[in-house]
Amino acid sequence: MTSKDIEGLLSRVEKPARYAGGEYNSVYKDKEETDIRFAFAFPDVYEIAMSHLGLRILYYLLNERKDTWCERVFAPWTDMEALMRDKGIPLFALESRDPVASFDFLGFTLQYEMGYTNIVNMLSLADIPLLSSQRDESHPFVIGGGPCAYNAEPLADLFDFFVLGEGEEVLTPILDTYRRWKEGDGTRREFLERVALIEGVYVPSLYNVQYRMDGTINSVSPTDARFPEKVNKVIVKDLDKVFFPDRIIVPFMDIVHDRIMLEIFRGCTRGCRFCQAGMVYRPVREKSPEVLEEQSQRLIKNTGYEEVSLASLSTSDYTHLEPLIKKLIAAHGDKGVGLSLPSLRIDSFSLSLIREIQKVRKTGLTFAPEAGTQRLRDVVNKGVTEEDLMNSVEAAFSAGYNNVKLYFMVGLPTETKEDIEGIANLAYRVVDKYYATNKGKRGRGLRVTVSTSCFVPKPFTPFQWQPQDSIEVFRAKQETLRKRLRHRAISYSWHQPETSYLEAVFARGDRRLSKVLIRAWELGCRFDGWKEHFNFAKWQRAFEDCGIDPDFYAARKRDYDEVLPWDHINVGVSREFLKRENERAKKGRITPHCREGCINCGITELFDGGICDADY
Repeated sequence: MTSKDIEGLLSRVEKPARYAGGEYNSVYKDKEETDIRFAFAFPDVYEIAMSHLGLRILYYLLNERKDTWCERVFAPWTDMEALMRDKGIPLFALESRDPVASFDFLGFTLQYEMGYTNIVNMLSLADIPLLSSQRDESHPFVIGGGPCAYNAEPLADLFDFFVLGEGEEVLTPILDTYRRWKEGDGTRREFLERVALIEGVYVPSLYNVQYRMDGTINSVSPTDARFPEKVNKVIVKDLDKVFFPDRIIVPFMDIVHDRIMLEIFRGCTRGCRFCQAGMVYRPVREKSPEVLEEQSQRLIKNTGYEEVSLASLSTSDYTHLEPLIKKLIAAHGDKGVGLSLPSLRIDSFSLSLIREIQKVRKTGLTFAPEAGTQRLRDVVNKGVTEEDLMNSVEAAFSAGYNNVKLYFMVGLPTETKEDIEGIANLAYRVVDKYYATNKGKRGRGLRVTVSTSCFVPKPFTPFQWQPQDSIEVFRAKQETLRKRLRHRAISYSWHQPETSYLEAVFARGDRRLSKVLIRAWELGCRFDGWKEHFNFAKWQRAFEDCGIDPDFYAARKRDYDEVLPWDHINVGVSREFLKRENERAKKGRITPHCREGCINCGITELFDGGICDADY
């Protein structure tokens, strides 16, 4: 295969820029002078992958090493895949266009369970054995990281090892270990045994899983006393000192988030009981405004972008948000550089903040009440009220906004018909607030977008023991809302319940699902997160062929004493805390967030407490 062979395909596909490479700020090295080749893989298309902040950071972090060349590889769309298979062209990296099978590492970021069949497909296209047990010294090590790695069991048979926690801390010791192993000409097994001793590395083949007669897990234990019984995640302790790139790749085509992303802090103190990210990314660590301003200066200079997004799990919880925004507007506003603020909370939204942002340009506003009634918002520990929402939208409408998005979740534990009706009622109250705020105006152009996702119980959350609604129940709730939200100013969108069902299966699954995943791929499943490609009937057949009942994972309530597939992983949040929060949810009791005082979630026991926000 040559680069010319690949170029010959580009004129025959829908979006050739996905595969062309050569973008501004991409990294090229002399492969003869690099000892380690690392393919950073994202199991989705280019425009989604290139929007991912983690890729932007780790791509440049790895390329800072003189001995390493990190390149990118993404899932080819179906048109490109068909041509590659027809012409016998294996999966290749964008920069060198070399086959990824010739690399030392193929590292997947695991952001979403519905991308799992794309991982299988990419391994197949690369001509890498699907099962780790079938690989030898001639194959790259297949590794995974990201939020889904915290329960990697459904992928355990496919991956050599997983990184738990933040890559900046663990990738360097992994590559250093690899270089020493490579110089010593060791076996594949020897490297896996060495890397398993690094904090934050989980090697599934070095752990045995025993099952009970009822299908639940009896135990998960290391094969040798050298390996930890529990694998701890790793974190960056000081965000001001951690590596952050001074440039990012500027694509030739539009991508989902085509802008600079400034990471203002990691973690979240709020403790929403459905939110996995809020638990696994603890503790909160903030960057200082001075460092953020310096990073914005360099990124704007080196990319030419005209929008900066302040990225975090809950942007309005950043303790220096307003002065930071004023600094950034003052520094870059005259260049036409605007700011966008995702993840705004409705209880900490101010008119002054809107006016600062609007000095350059008006961006969209999204709010997430999550539930339609105060009772259910208390159950999930959202910590906001209807008054908070009304005050926020009133401020937005007063500032000239006429387009807001409202995100909710259906199927939350203890949900009733009144809670579903409450979603519609809130939407109509937002419409009424617009008319009340804009007296004398006809309200032309008002658009309230209501979006509902389906609740998926996730590992390491207080709701990890809870069952998920059936597909039929989800559909009935969505139909109720569809009928109620018939208004010229309101649009309603919803998630496909079949997709959310499978997400729950793989989120809480065990190693027995690896064979289902491979079977679904054999039946043609790929791009399952894309509505036009998702085929639930094929998934149903895959479960039947493998003799596995998916309801065992999605619809079944767990007891507190059951061994969960991820119990040998330690994210720092204790099991006792999660049980306590689940019981508080049943009583509708709010737990204050960390800035109001320590709630004893357990994170300080793993990380010594020096960087935890428990002292607020």
